[in-house]
Amino acid sequence: MGKQRRETPHRSRRGFLRTAGAAAGVALAGCLTSGRPATGSPVTVLAAGSLQHALETGLKPAVDASLRVEAHGSATVARLVAEGQRDPDIVAVADTALFGEPLSVPWYAVFASNAVVLAYNPDTDGGERVEAAGSDRWYEPLLAGEVALGRTDPDQDPLGYRTLFALELASRYYDDAPDLRATLPARDQVYPETGLLSQFETGSVDAAFAYRNMAVERGYDYVELPGQIDLGDPAYVDEWYSTVSYELAGGRRIDGGLIGYGATIRTSDGPARAVFDRLVAGSYLADSGFLLREQFPRYAGDVPAAVDTATGGG
Repeated sequence: MGKQRRETPHRSRRGFLRTAGAAAGVALAGCLTSGRPATGSPVTVLAAGSLQHALETGLKPAVDASLRVEAHGSATVARLVAEGQRDPDIVAVADTALFGEPLSVPWYAVFASNAVVLAYNPDTDGGERVEAAGSDRWYEPLLAGEVALGRTDPDQDPLGYRTLFALELASRYYDDAPDLRATLPARDQVYPETGLLSQFETGSVDAAFAYRNMAVERGYDYVELPGQIDLGDPAYVDEWYSTVSYELAGGRRIDGGLIGYGATIRTSDGPARAVFDRLVAGSYLADSGFLLREQFPRYAGDVPAAVDTATGGG
């Protein structure tokens, strides 16, 4: 298969930063809604959990408007808007498929990519085993039950089902690996995306499947997975990523693909447009460990002229 190996574990700077209604089609209609009711009220962003740190520490200081960020798993974000439980100015998710269902948006911007990695705590015995195994044998200590593993719920956020995709692809990539998707996942490994890596501090897990940016932002060590597995390399979409899928609890099938973060704006308000512009085009994303490409932001659908002018997209 022309396998290529990447660097074994990535050594990062330890301790750097610890720290889906009432008619969704109307809520996210083709025309932007009216402006905010009161002057000076904050711009609200409902975002994927993996974006929270970057929005709070990178975007918020870079905009003039007051910004309020609420983060959940992307499937939860989409459900909250679709059911009318939230009415944010901006919606940002980790999988643009959610803009088709349960949300029905006329347009969105794709603004970042990511990669699945195996983050670990080298201060634990299990973490040491993951580190020693590296990118060639990382699954062996997991199979041996020597590592307390964390992951997220595939029915709540894309990282959850992308973890399952990575496990299935790994079984194809490594000649001697068993069916990792059938063998490794267990219910007691599941944590909310927004608190996954904090489990390192509590001692609940030794390692966790996470997005690259989540490890980079928090200064955690991680094993960088091969491109055929990590869902972050455009070269492997057709022959690798597109061959895996997951059926959500509601019966909808999600097909594998390149990781893509998308955002849409739901108000014509000037401050919100300015925030949206910086959100989809700010260099803070690279600083937080997201993968950026020259074509970002890339737009899909019927982009309103006001947004097109504000962001330079189209």
